[in-house]
Amino acid sequence: MFVLAAAFAFYMSVDRLDTAPLPPAWLFPLDQFAGALGCAALWLRRRWPVGLAVTLVALSAVFEMVAGPMLAALFSVAVHRRPRTSGAVFGLSVPVSALFTWLRPEPSMPPLAMFTLGLALQGAATGWGLFVHHRRRLVLAQRDRAARMETEARLRAEQAQHQVREAIAREIHDVLGHRLSLLSVHAGALEFNPGADPADVARAARVIRESAHQALQDLREVIGVLRAPAGEPSAPTRPGLPTLADLRELVAESGRAGMRVELCDDLGAEETVPERVSRTAYRVVQEALTNARRHAPGAGVRVRVTGAPGEGLTVEVVNDAPAAVGRGAGSGGGHGLAGLAERVTLTGGRLEHGPVDGPMNGGGGGPGGWRVRAWLPWPA
Repeated sequence: MFVLAAAFAFYMSVDRLDTAPLPPAWLFPLDQFAGALGCAALWLRRRWPVGLAVTLVALSAVFEMVAGPMLAALFSVAVHRRPRTSGAVFGLSVPVSALFTWLRPEPSMPPLAMFTLGLALQGAATGWGLFVHHRRRLVLAQRDRAARMETEARLRAEQAQHQVREAIAREIHDVLGHRLSLLSVHAGALEFNPGADPADVARAARVIRESAHQALQDLREVIGVLRAPAGEPSAPTRPGLPTLADLRELVAESGRAGMRVELCDDLGAEETVPERVSRTAYRVVQEALTNARRHAPGAGVRVRVTGAPGEGLTVEVVNDAPAAVGRGAGSGGGHGLAGLAERVTLTGGRLEHGPVDGPMNGGGGGPGGWRVRAWLPWPA
C-alpha cells in the first residue's frame, strides 16, 4: 500500500512538473510534503484505519498528492471495519472530492469529468476493500463451521461408541448369566444327589470348572468393555448369541432376501474357535452383508472364513459394484463399521475396509466393489 501510494504521488508530481502546477505556485511544495506524510502515515492504517482515512479524506480537499494514500486508507477501512463504517467514510469522501474540484479545477479537464474520475477511484478502492472483507468473513465462517462439524462428528462418534460399549457389555452379561445358571444347576444336582455315580460327579465337576473358567473370562470381558470405548448401534441381549455355527443360516437368510451370497468356509474345526472370537466373526459378516444390501443392491457378495489355531481367524466379505442404484444405495451414514472396528479391536484383532480397486485391492470383485476384512486372534 505504501509503495502504491508513493508511486501514485510520484506520478502526479512528475506530471505537474512536465506541465504546470495548479495555482497558486507556492502550494506545490506543500502538496508534495503532505503527500509524503500521507504515504508515511499508511504504516498506521491497521492501528487507526478510520481516523487515518478521515484525516486523509479531509486533506484531499486541498492537496492532490494525498489522493494515493487516501485511496489506500479507504481500502483499509473497508477491509478491517464494518460495511456501515466503510460506507460512512466513503460518503464523506464524495463531498470532499466535489470540494477539491471546485477549489483546484483542472484546466485540461471539465469539472464534471474530474469529479467523476475521483468518485470512480474512491468507489473502486472501497468496493475492493468490501470484497476482501466479505471474503475473509466467509473464510472464517467456513473454518468455524468445519471446526463445529468436526466437533459434532467426534461427539456423535463418542456417543455411538458409548452405546455400543453398553450393548456389548449387556451381551456379555447375558452370556455370563447363562453360564452362572448352568453352574448353579450342576452344583445343585451334586448337592441334592450326594450318592451319584463317580463318573457323573466327575462330569458335573468338569462342567462346573469349565463354566466357572468361562464365567471369569466373560467377567473380564465385561470389565474391559466398560473401560474401553466401542461403537456399534445395538446387539442382541439374549443367551445363546449367534456364532460361526450360525453363519450358514445367516447366508441363507440373506439369500432369501434376494442377495447373491457365496460362502467359502475353510475352517477345519470351527467348534474349536473361542466363543468370543466366533461371535465377533459372525458380527463382521452380519454387518458387511447389511452394508452390501443397503449400499450395493443386486451385487454379488463373497464371504470367506479361513484360519487355524495359533494363526488367527480371517473373515473377508467382498461385494461387487451395485447392479443398479436403488432407493437404499448411498443412504445410511451410521456408525456400523466404526462399531465393528471397536468390537474387533476389543477382541484383540484388526479390521480393514475399503474399495476393492483401492489400497486393499487383492483379487476378487471389480472396480466399484467393497471389501471388509477382519483378523481375529485364535490361540493355539
